[in-house]
Amino acid sequence: MARPSLFQRATVTRIVKESVDARTFVLAPHDGPISYIAGQFCTFKVTVDGTELYRAYSMSSAPETDGELMTTVKRVPGGAVSNWMHDNLGEGDEVEVTRAAGRFCLRETDVPLLGFSGGSGITPILSLAKSALATTNRSVRLLCADRDADSVIFDTALKELAQKYPGRLEVIRHLDSTAGFLDAEAIKTFVGADGHGDSYICGPEAFMEMIELALPGPGLVHSERFGAAAPIPGETVEATPDTVVTAPVQSPSPTEAAVALGDVNITLKRKKKSVPRKEGETLLESARRAGFTPPFSCEAGNCATCMAKVTAGHATMRANQALTDDEVDDGYVLTCQAVPDSESITVDYDQ
Repeated sequence: MARPSLFQRATVTRIVKESVDARTFVLAPHDGPISYIAGQFCTFKVTVDGTELYRAYSMSSAPETDGELMTTVKRVPGGAVSNWMHDNLGEGDEVEVTRAAGRFCLRETDVPLLGFSGGSGITPILSLAKSALATTNRSVRLLCADRDADSVIFDTALKELAQKYPGRLEVIRHLDSTAGFLDAEAIKTFVGADGHGDSYICGPEAFMEMIELALPGPGLVHSERFGAAAPIPGETVEATPDTVVTAPVQSPSPTEAAVALGDVNITLKRKKKSVPRKEGETLLESARRAGFTPPFSCEAGNCATCMAKVTAGHATMRANQALTDDEVDDGYVLTCQAVPDSESITVDYDQ
């Protein structure tokens, strides 16, 4: 079986200014419509200063309500990809995107949908709200936290949805500039006494953790965490959503060197390298240690950007929310999640 097609080109047909620092990019994929479920994301590949970078961005569209594929990107201080997209992409330009992935999706239920968003975390929440309102009779209540009035995203879109579905959509806006940061009491007040509903949370990590702890239940809690891309030693990389992480260069300790077992043999862009296998180290980590700069994005097993084929030996994935059963049967793994469990292993990113 040939390597599954991961990236395809898409043309930016329109750009919509959503706020002072957020833009919606309307995309027309060249290979036909991308199949997706509300709440999912695509991974974008862009070249910045000669380096390929990968970032996952959620769809703000929903397949049941929108004929166009839309993703909304907020400018992030120090963000290599988000800032590049804001400053360089125009109508008619092309980008490379993966198929849709992610499990921040609606389940079949009639319970209320409670959405909690911080800043650009409203993007997948809007997609979920559109889908729930169009395909169910569920009530939808959203608590949207933003820095200030200029930072509010999708104000018009949500007002139009409230008019279209009277009595079913309630949107509470919280501005940090006037009311301070949200706290646990505000969450409990918003949810109400019984807390009944499925809660969907997306935003900065501290924001999500606070809400998760504050929710009284019952009901399921779904949190969207793209996570920080694990840094290449010595490189500053963009994290999701508002953090920049710098990784120092570190040499293996004597203890680490002592647990080397077998070999990890890696092919990437027709170059081959081998490194001693280390207990518990993922194939992605081994590839970096070999001096490669392998493709990756979420490092959570969600996006398939890091996929490669195991041609000899065996590895077990800690998580897999991106590859199909057929792809796994054909030897493909998510290298960010795959830990070798054979003495030696050979992995090929080019197949």
